Amino acid sequence: MNHHDWSQFKSRAVSAAEAVRIIPNGARAFMHGGAATPTPLVLALAARTDLEGLRLYHVHTEGPAPFLDPACEGRIRSVSLFTGAAARGPVAEGRADFIPVFLSDIHYLFQTRRIPLDVAILQLSPPDAHGWCTLGTSVDCARAAFDHATIIIAEINEQMPRTHGESLVPFSRVNAFIATDRPLHSHEPEAEGPVEARIGEVIADLIEDGSTLQIGIGAIPDAVLARLQHKHELGVHTEMFSDRLVPLVECGAVTNRLKIVAPGRIVTAFVIGSQRVFDFVHDNPFVNFIGSDKTNDTATIRKNPKVAAINSAIEVDLTGQVCADSMGHRIYSGIGGQMDFIRGAALSPGGKPIIALPSTAKGGQISRITSELKPGAGVVTTRGHVHWIVTEYGAVNLQGLTLRERGEALISIAHPDFQAGLRRDFTRIRHFPLAEDLARRPDADQNAASPSARGSGARKGTTM
Repeated sequence: MNHHDWSQFKSRAVSAAEAVRIIPNGARAFMHGGAATPTPLVLALAARTDLEGLRLYHVHTEGPAPFLDPACEGRIRSVSLFTGAAARGPVAEGRADFIPVFLSDIHYLFQTRRIPLDVAILQLSPPDAHGWCTLGTSVDCARAAFDHATIIIAEINEQMPRTHGESLVPFSRVNAFIATDRPLHSHEPEAEGPVEARIGEVIADLIEDGSTLQIGIGAIPDAVLARLQHKHELGVHTEMFSDRLVPLVECGAVTNRLKIVAPGRIVTAFVIGSQRVFDFVHDNPFVNFIGSDKTNDTATIRKNPKVAAINSAIEVDLTGQVCADSMGHRIYSGIGGQMDFIRGAALSPGGKPIIALPSTAKGGQISRITSELKPGAGVVTTRGHVHWIVTEYGAVNLQGLTLRERGEALISIAHPDFQAGLRRDFTRIRHFPLAEDLARRPDADQNAASPSARGSGARKGTTM
């Protein structure tokens, strides 16, 4: 980058208050999320007391979120496309809205003007000598917002990584901008506990050499990644990644050589993590950032070999329904890309769609393997799409299993403290005894209780 050119561009920068002043009343605006949240513009927007009727669309954001405060009611209405921690309370209280949507479909909402965007509020890397900025750490649905919004307002941050792929945007399209030099919002890797460690071991055992990985952020994905350094020829085609992937690249476990889609390159839509991952993606042609309509396209995902899609859940019922976006009626996150990758992995040659969760919540008080989902719980992955379920007590594959076999398999990887209650509930709900109950009856057909009768895909849970 020619620093002299950027110095000239910077002379056209305005204050944050001036930049957001061009947003008209009643506008529909998109705001960049994750590490790319343009915090100075967020603060200035919330401070605009003359603003009325703004609908602000966003995925999860980082940093302060004053636009969610009661003081902004009537002026700014938050509409989450994926709900982060700051928006959960306001959505539950009815002061903010949530749209259930696949991350891969947000592009089409903007493109078709089902949501007609007037404004995109973004954080960009500085323009190069040719006048090109990049969307930095989050291309995801920001690419579509940039392409289809009428007005572009930007924070141009000297510390925003310059990323490769579909990240390039022309500086000439920016209507107003502020110039900053500040660290991005970051997350250090989470500490690993014994439950996450055990789940990481179980999943790492399922991942074969030559697999294409889709991983997320959090203690469980981190625990999996920490146990893959002995694997060979791994590829990465994922919605997002964070710090723990970097050592896998550095040790040579990730080569991307066997992938069909973008061989030789990591494919992602956004990154979240510490400065380590931001430095890793900066000006790194090994990492190809593309829109989430492409990263999460099932038809694209399935082309890669042995796709191992590792996703999380809040609760799973005994038929295999996966709730991943809400705690009962209370929205916790969103649909995101789980279904796209679960289905894509299922259709991939040798693929393994994996849902991983600790067996309990609230310090062991609640089982996350449940006889039935809570009222209002959102089914993100249906029982028709689910394959592998993993807890610290083992892994079971529900594909092709009957409701009876699924119940047995899932109870086997529930926490032992809850297994008896789950067994009683399941017997009552389905009006039949489980295989082990049949085996205890004097007149039982012993074949009915054999492992083969429970389905060859079920792996009995292993204990810690």
